Amino acid sequence: MKKFVQIAFLLIGGALGFVFLPPLYELLHLSSNPWLDNPYVSVALGAILLFTLSFAFSDYFVRLISWMEEVLFKVPVGDLLFGTLGLIIGLIVAYFLGFAIESVQLGFVSEILPIIMSFVLGYLGFRVGFKKRDELIQLFTLRGSNTKKKLIDGVDAQEVKGSYKLLDTSVIIDGRIADISQTGFIEGILVVPQFVLTELQHIADSSDTLKRTRGRRGLDILKKLQDERMTKVEISEEDFEDVQEVDLKLVRLAKKMSNDTQIVTNDFNLNKVCELHHVRVLNINDLANAVKPVVIPGEDMQVMVIKDGKEHNQGVAYLDDGTMIVVEGGRSYIGQAITVTVTSVLQTSAGRMIFAKPKDD
Repeated sequence: MKKFVQIAFLLIGGALGFVFLPPLYELLHLSSNPWLDNPYVSVALGAILLFTLSFAFSDYFVRLISWMEEVLFKVPVGDLLFGTLGLIIGLIVAYFLGFAIESVQLGFVSEILPIIMSFVLGYLGFRVGFKKRDELIQLFTLRGSNTKKKLIDGVDAQEVKGSYKLLDTSVIIDGRIADISQTGFIEGILVVPQFVLTELQHIADSSDTLKRTRGRRGLDILKKLQDERMTKVEISEEDFEDVQEVDLKLVRLAKKMSNDTQIVTNDFNLNKVCELHHVRVLNINDLANAVKPVVIPGEDMQVMVIKDGKEHNQGVAYLDDGTMIVVEGGRSYIGQAITVTVTSVLQTSAGRMIFAKPKDD
Protein backbone atom coordinates (compact mmCIF):
# COMPACT_ATOMS: atom_id res chain seq x y z
CA MET A 1 0.00 0.00 0.00
CA LYS A 2 2.92 2.36 0.72
CA LYS A 3 4.30 1.83 -2.80
CA PHE A 4 0.86 2.47 -4.23
CA VAL A 5 0.65 5.79 -2.33
CA GLN A 6 4.10 6.83 -3.57
CA ILE A 7 3.18 6.03 -7.18
CA ALA A 8 -0.02 8.06 -6.75
CA PHE A 9 2.06 11.00 -5.43
CA LEU A 10 4.34 10.66 -8.46
CA LEU A 11 1.48 10.80 -10.97
CA ILE A 12 -0.35 13.60 -9.16
CA GLY A 13 2.90 15.58 -8.91
CA GLY A 14 3.46 15.26 -12.67
CA ALA A 15 -0.07 16.50 -13.40
CA LEU A 16 0.24 19.44 -10.97
CA GLY A 17 3.63 20.37 -12.43
CA PHE A 18 2.21 20.41 -15.95
CA VAL A 19 -0.67 22.70 -14.89
CA PHE A 20 0.87 25.07 -12.33
CA LEU A 21 4.60 25.41 -13.12
CA PRO A 22 4.29 27.31 -16.46
CA PRO A 23 2.21 30.15 -14.88
CA LEU A 24 4.73 30.20 -12.02
CA TYR A 25 7.58 30.65 -14.51
CA GLU A 26 5.78 33.61 -16.06
CA LEU A 27 5.19 35.13 -12.63
CA LEU A 28 8.88 34.82 -11.78
CA HIS A 29 9.95 35.93 -15.31
CA LEU A 30 11.67 32.62 -15.97
CA SER A 31 9.63 31.58 -19.01
CA SER A 32 12.38 32.77 -21.35
CA ASN A 33 14.61 29.92 -20.15
CA PRO A 34 14.41 27.18 -22.84
CA TRP A 35 15.02 24.46 -20.27
CA LEU A 36 12.18 25.52 -18.02
CA ASP A 37 9.76 26.43 -20.80
CA ASN A 38 9.22 22.77 -21.60
CA PRO A 39 6.14 20.71 -20.63
CA TYR A 40 8.23 17.58 -20.08
CA VAL A 41 10.52 19.40 -17.68
CA SER A 42 7.48 20.77 -15.80
CA VAL A 43 6.00 17.28 -15.47
CA ALA A 44 9.32 15.86 -14.30
CA LEU A 45 9.92 18.62 -11.73
CA GLY A 46 6.39 18.30 -10.30
CA ALA A 47 6.65 14.51 -10.12
CA ILE A 48 10.06 14.61 -8.41
CA LEU A 49 8.92 17.25 -5.90
CA LEU A 50 5.76 15.45 -4.83
CA PHE A 51 7.47 12.04 -4.90
CA THR A 52 10.07 13.43 -2.48
CA LEU A 53 7.31 14.66 -0.18
CA SER A 54 5.67 11.23 -0.29
CA PHE A 55 8.49 9.77 1.82
CA ALA A 56 7.48 12.10 4.66
CA PHE A 57 3.68 11.77 4.38
CA SER A 58 3.10 8.29 2.90
CA ASP A 59 2.87 6.63 6.33
CA TYR A 60 0.01 8.94 7.33
CA PHE A 61 -1.86 8.21 4.12
CA VAL A 62 -1.34 4.46 4.60
CA ARG A 63 -2.84 4.69 8.10
CA LEU A 64 -5.78 6.72 6.78
CA ILE A 65 -6.46 4.22 3.98
CA SER A 66 -6.16 1.27 6.41
CA TRP A 67 -8.62 2.93 8.79
CA MET A 68 -11.11 3.61 5.99
CA GLU A 69 -10.71 0.04 4.74
CA GLU A 70 -11.38 -1.37 8.22
CA VAL A 71 -14.49 0.80 8.62
CA LEU A 72 -15.88 -0.15 5.20
CA PHE A 73 -15.34 -3.87 5.81
CA LYS A 74 -17.41 -3.67 9.00
CA VAL A 75 -20.36 -1.98 7.25
CA PRO A 76 -22.93 -4.47 5.86
CA VAL A 77 -23.03 -4.64 2.07
CA GLY A 78 -26.71 -3.64 1.98
CA ASP A 79 -26.10 -0.49 4.03
CA LEU A 80 -23.11 0.46 1.87
CA LEU A 81 -25.01 -0.14 -1.38
CA PHE A 82 -28.10 1.86 -0.44
CA GLY A 83 -25.98 4.59 1.14
CA THR A 84 -24.02 4.96 -2.12
CA LEU A 85 -27.24 5.06 -4.16
CA GLY A 86 -28.58 7.77 -1.86
CA LEU A 87 -25.32 9.72 -2.27
CA ILE A 88 -25.57 9.52 -6.07
CA ILE A 89 -29.20 10.67 -6.05
CA GLY A 90 -28.34 13.55 -3.70
CA LEU A 91 -25.50 14.70 -5.98
CA ILE A 92 -27.73 14.50 -9.07
CA VAL A 93 -30.38 16.66 -7.36
CA ALA A 94 -27.66 19.12 -6.26
CA TYR A 95 -26.34 19.31 -9.85
CA PHE A 96 -29.71 20.25 -11.32
CA LEU A 97 -30.43 22.76 -8.54
CA GLY A 98 -26.97 24.27 -9.02
CA PHE A 99 -27.57 24.55 -12.75
CA ALA A 100 -30.82 26.42 -12.05
CA ILE A 101 -29.08 28.74 -9.56
CA GLU A 102 -26.27 29.58 -12.00
CA SER A 103 -28.83 30.61 -14.61
CA VAL A 104 -30.26 33.20 -12.21
CA GLN A 105 -26.95 35.16 -12.22
CA LEU A 106 -26.61 35.95 -8.51
CA GLY A 107 -22.92 36.74 -8.79
CA PHE A 108 -20.68 35.28 -6.09
CA VAL A 109 -23.58 33.36 -4.54
CA SER A 110 -24.16 31.46 -7.80
CA GLU A 111 -20.63 30.07 -7.57
CA ILE A 112 -20.53 29.10 -3.89
CA LEU A 113 -24.10 27.87 -3.32
CA PRO A 114 -23.92 24.86 -5.74
CA ILE A 115 -20.80 23.59 -3.93
CA ILE A 116 -22.49 23.85 -0.54
CA MET A 117 -25.63 22.13 -1.87
CA SER A 118 -23.53 19.28 -3.29
CA PHE A 119 -22.04 18.60 0.14
CA VAL A 120 -25.35 18.93 2.01
CA LEU A 121 -27.57 16.94 -0.39
CA GLY A 122 -24.90 14.30 -0.96
CA TYR A 123 -24.57 13.75 2.79
CA LEU A 124 -28.35 13.71 3.31
CA GLY A 125 -28.80 11.25 0.44
CA PHE A 126 -26.20 8.91 1.90
CA ARG A 127 -27.77 9.03 5.38
CA VAL A 128 -31.29 8.45 4.07
CA GLY A 129 -30.19 5.49 1.93
CA PHE A 130 -28.16 4.09 4.83
CA LYS A 131 -30.91 4.38 7.45
CA LYS A 132 -33.93 3.48 5.30
CA ARG A 133 -32.46 0.36 3.72
CA ASP A 134 -35.11 -2.04 5.03
CA GLU A 135 -37.99 0.21 3.98
CA LEU A 136 -36.50 0.65 0.49
CA ILE A 137 -36.10 -3.12 0.14
CA GLN A 138 -39.72 -3.65 1.11
CA LEU A 139 -40.79 -0.92 -1.30
CA PHE A 140 -39.08 -2.53 -4.31
CA THR A 141 -39.91 -6.12 -3.41
CA LEU A 142 -42.71 -7.67 -5.48
CA ARG A 143 -45.78 -8.20 -3.37
CA GLY A 144 -46.59 -11.49 -5.06
CA SER A 145 -43.28 -13.10 -4.13
CA ASN A 146 -44.33 -13.76 -0.53
CA THR A 147 -47.80 -15.18 -1.05
CA LYS A 148 -48.78 -18.55 0.29
CA LYS A 149 -49.52 -21.58 -1.82
CA LYS A 150 -53.11 -22.23 -2.80
CA LEU A 151 -55.03 -23.87 0.00
CA ILE A 152 -58.09 -24.64 -2.09
CA ASP A 153 -58.30 -24.93 -5.88
CA GLY A 154 -59.00 -21.49 -7.31
CA VAL A 155 -58.56 -19.67 -3.98
CA ASP A 156 -55.31 -17.90 -3.08
CA ALA A 157 -54.39 -17.30 0.51
CA GLN A 158 -53.76 -13.73 1.54
CA GLU A 159 -50.25 -12.37 1.36
CA VAL A 160 -48.06 -13.34 4.27
CA LYS A 161 -47.19 -10.10 5.96
CA GLY A 162 -45.41 -10.79 9.22
CA SER A 163 -42.98 -8.67 11.14
CA TYR A 164 -39.38 -9.51 11.88
CA LYS A 165 -38.84 -11.84 14.85
CA LEU A 166 -35.48 -11.48 16.60
CA LEU A 167 -34.38 -14.67 18.38
CA ASP A 168 -32.31 -14.43 21.52
CA THR A 169 -29.84 -17.06 22.75
CA SER A 170 -32.07 -18.56 25.45
CA VAL A 171 -35.04 -19.26 23.16
CA ILE A 172 -32.76 -20.92 20.58
CA ILE A 173 -31.19 -23.22 23.18
CA ASP A 174 -34.66 -23.94 24.62
CA GLY A 175 -35.64 -25.52 21.29
CA ARG A 176 -39.40 -25.12 21.49
CA ILE A 177 -39.26 -22.31 18.92
CA ALA A 178 -38.57 -24.91 16.20
CA ASP A 179 -41.73 -26.88 17.04
CA ILE A 180 -43.84 -23.71 17.31
CA SER A 181 -42.50 -22.40 14.01
CA GLN A 182 -43.24 -25.70 12.30
CA THR A 183 -46.90 -25.44 13.30
CA GLY A 184 -47.19 -22.07 11.51
CA PHE A 185 -48.22 -20.02 14.55
CA ILE A 186 -45.21 -17.67 14.15
CA GLU A 187 -45.39 -15.61 10.97
CA GLY A 188 -42.83 -13.36 9.40
CA ILE A 189 -39.06 -13.61 9.04
CA LEU A 190 -36.97 -15.03 11.86
CA VAL A 191 -33.78 -12.99 12.32
CA VAL A 192 -30.74 -14.31 14.18
CA PRO A 193 -28.23 -11.50 14.87
CA GLN A 194 -24.56 -12.34 14.38
CA PHE A 195 -23.76 -11.44 18.01
CA VAL A 196 -26.31 -14.06 19.17
CA LEU A 197 -24.73 -16.62 16.84
CA THR A 198 -21.29 -15.72 18.23
CA GLU A 199 -22.54 -16.21 21.80
CA LEU A 200 -23.96 -19.60 20.83
CA GLN A 201 -20.62 -20.57 19.32
CA HIS A 202 -18.77 -19.55 22.50
CA ILE A 203 -21.18 -21.65 24.58
CA ALA A 204 -20.70 -24.61 22.21
CA ASP A 205 -16.90 -24.28 22.58
CA SER A 206 -17.05 -24.05 26.39
CA SER A 207 -14.95 -26.39 28.52
CA ASP A 208 -18.02 -27.06 30.68
CA THR A 209 -19.81 -30.17 29.42
CA LEU A 210 -23.31 -28.88 30.18
CA LYS A 211 -22.72 -25.52 28.48
CA ARG A 212 -21.13 -27.22 25.48
CA THR A 213 -24.15 -29.50 25.09
CA ARG A 214 -26.56 -26.54 25.33
CA GLY A 215 -24.60 -24.55 22.75
CA ARG A 216 -24.51 -27.42 20.27
CA ARG A 217 -28.23 -27.97 20.79
CA GLY A 218 -28.84 -24.31 19.93
CA LEU A 219 -26.83 -24.60 16.70
CA ASP A 220 -28.79 -27.74 15.77
CA ILE A 221 -32.07 -25.90 16.40
CA LEU A 222 -30.99 -23.09 14.06
CA LYS A 223 -30.12 -25.60 11.36
CA LYS A 224 -33.52 -27.25 11.83
CA LEU A 225 -35.26 -23.87 11.50
CA GLN A 226 -33.44 -23.11 8.24
CA ASP A 227 -34.21 -26.52 6.75
CA GLU A 228 -37.86 -26.94 7.76
CA ARG A 229 -39.35 -23.44 7.99
CA MET A 230 -41.60 -22.25 5.15
CA THR A 231 -40.37 -18.64 5.32
CA LYS A 232 -36.86 -17.27 5.61
CA VAL A 233 -34.45 -17.38 8.53
CA GLU A 234 -31.95 -14.53 8.12
CA ILE A 235 -28.59 -13.85 9.77
CA SER A 236 -28.17 -10.14 10.53
CA GLU A 237 -24.63 -8.73 10.46
CA GLU A 238 -25.70 -5.63 12.41
CA ASP A 239 -23.68 -5.12 15.59
CA PHE A 240 -23.25 -2.45 18.25
CA GLU A 241 -19.64 -2.44 19.40
CA ASP A 242 -20.25 0.20 22.08
CA VAL A 243 -22.55 -2.24 23.94
CA GLN A 244 -21.30 -5.46 25.53
CA GLU A 245 -24.56 -7.01 26.75
CA VAL A 246 -26.31 -9.19 24.15
CA ASP A 247 -29.76 -8.32 25.56
CA LEU A 248 -29.20 -4.58 25.09
CA LYS A 249 -27.90 -5.20 21.56
CA LEU A 250 -31.14 -7.06 20.78
CA VAL A 251 -33.23 -4.17 22.08
CA ARG A 252 -31.27 -1.61 20.03
CA LEU A 253 -31.47 -3.77 16.90
CA ALA A 254 -35.24 -4.18 17.32
CA LYS A 255 -35.63 -0.39 17.58
CA LYS A 256 -33.46 0.17 14.52
CA MET A 257 -35.15 -2.35 12.22
CA SER A 258 -38.83 -1.30 12.39
CA ASN A 259 -41.73 -0.69 14.74
CA ASP A 260 -43.15 -4.15 13.99
CA THR A 261 -39.98 -6.01 15.02
CA GLN A 262 -40.51 -8.37 17.95
CA ILE A 263 -38.03 -10.15 20.21
CA VAL A 264 -38.76 -13.83 20.85
CA THR A 265 -37.41 -15.02 24.19
CA ASN A 266 -38.08 -17.06 27.31
CA ASP A 267 -35.88 -14.86 29.52
CA PHE A 268 -37.96 -13.14 32.20
CA ASN A 269 -35.42 -10.31 32.71
CA LEU A 270 -35.15 -9.58 28.96
CA ASN A 271 -38.96 -9.50 28.88
CA LYS A 272 -38.96 -6.71 31.48
CA VAL A 273 -36.17 -4.77 29.72
CA CYS A 274 -38.15 -4.87 26.46
CA GLU A 275 -41.22 -3.52 28.22
CA LEU A 276 -39.18 -0.64 29.66
CA HIS A 277 -37.86 0.22 26.18
CA HIS A 278 -41.34 -0.17 24.61
CA VAL A 279 -40.14 -3.01 22.38
CA ARG A 280 -42.63 -5.73 21.49
CA VAL A 281 -41.72 -9.15 22.89
CA LEU A 282 -43.04 -12.69 22.50
CA ASN A 283 -42.34 -14.89 25.52
CA ILE A 284 -42.41 -18.63 24.85
CA ASN A 285 -43.21 -19.31 28.51
CA ASP A 286 -46.32 -17.11 28.31
CA LEU A 287 -47.44 -19.12 25.28
CA ALA A 288 -46.83 -22.40 27.10
CA ASN A 289 -48.87 -21.23 30.10
CA ALA A 290 -51.67 -20.04 27.84
CA VAL A 291 -52.12 -23.42 26.13
CA LYS A 292 -52.06 -25.53 29.30
CA PRO A 293 -55.30 -27.35 30.04
CA VAL A 294 -57.74 -25.34 32.16
CA VAL A 295 -58.20 -26.71 35.67
CA ILE A 296 -61.31 -25.70 37.62
CA PRO A 297 -61.62 -25.85 41.45
CA GLY A 298 -63.73 -28.85 42.40
CA GLU A 299 -62.43 -30.96 39.49
CA ASP A 300 -61.04 -34.42 40.20
CA MET A 301 -57.78 -35.73 38.71
CA GLN A 302 -55.52 -38.75 39.04
CA VAL A 303 -51.96 -37.95 40.20
CA MET A 304 -48.86 -39.68 41.53
CA VAL A 305 -47.54 -38.17 44.77
CA ILE A 306 -43.76 -38.31 44.52
CA LYS A 307 -42.25 -36.25 47.37
CA ASP A 308 -42.83 -34.14 50.49
CA GLY A 309 -44.07 -30.56 50.29
CA LYS A 310 -42.60 -27.53 52.07
CA GLU A 311 -45.38 -27.37 54.65
CA HIS A 312 -46.30 -30.00 57.22
CA ASN A 313 -48.06 -33.09 55.88
CA GLN A 314 -47.98 -31.85 52.26
CA GLY A 315 -47.29 -34.00 49.21
CA VAL A 316 -46.18 -32.89 45.75
CA ALA A 317 -47.22 -34.28 42.38
CA TYR A 318 -46.69 -33.13 38.78
CA LEU A 319 -48.78 -33.12 35.63
CA ASP A 320 -47.32 -34.22 32.30
CA ASP A 321 -46.63 -30.59 31.32
CA GLY A 322 -44.61 -29.98 34.49
CA THR A 323 -47.33 -28.17 36.48
CA MET A 324 -46.80 -28.72 40.21
CA ILE A 325 -49.71 -29.97 42.34
CA VAL A 326 -49.52 -29.42 46.09
CA VAL A 327 -51.66 -32.05 47.85
CA GLU A 328 -52.74 -31.11 51.36
CA GLY A 329 -52.40 -34.13 53.62
CA GLY A 330 -50.69 -36.03 50.80
CA ARG A 331 -47.49 -36.96 52.61
CA SER A 332 -48.88 -40.34 53.60
CA TYR A 333 -49.63 -41.12 49.94
CA ILE A 334 -46.03 -40.71 48.63
CA GLY A 335 -45.39 -43.27 45.92
CA GLN A 336 -49.10 -43.90 45.33
CA ALA A 337 -51.47 -42.88 42.52
CA ILE A 338 -54.52 -41.24 44.10
CA THR A 339 -57.52 -39.19 43.07
CA VAL A 340 -57.42 -35.58 44.27
CA THR A 341 -59.91 -32.72 44.20
CA VAL A 342 -58.67 -29.31 43.07
CA THR A 343 -59.21 -26.63 45.71
CA SER A 344 -57.52 -23.61 44.06
CA VAL A 345 -55.21 -22.60 41.19
CA LEU A 346 -52.40 -20.04 41.48
CA GLN A 347 -51.14 -18.46 38.23
CA THR A 348 -47.77 -16.65 38.40
CA SER A 349 -45.29 -15.34 35.84
CA ALA A 350 -43.09 -18.37 36.57
CA GLY A 351 -45.90 -20.82 35.84
CA ARG A 352 -48.99 -22.34 37.38
CA MET A 353 -49.46 -24.11 40.73
CA ILE A 354 -52.46 -26.26 41.66
CA PHE A 355 -53.59 -26.92 45.23
CA ALA A 356 -55.63 -30.05 45.90
CA LYS A 357 -56.63 -32.52 48.59
CA PRO A 358 -57.24 -36.29 48.46
CA LYS A 359 -60.75 -37.09 47.32
CA ASP A 360 -61.29 -39.43 50.25
CA ASP A 361 -60.92 -36.48 52.59
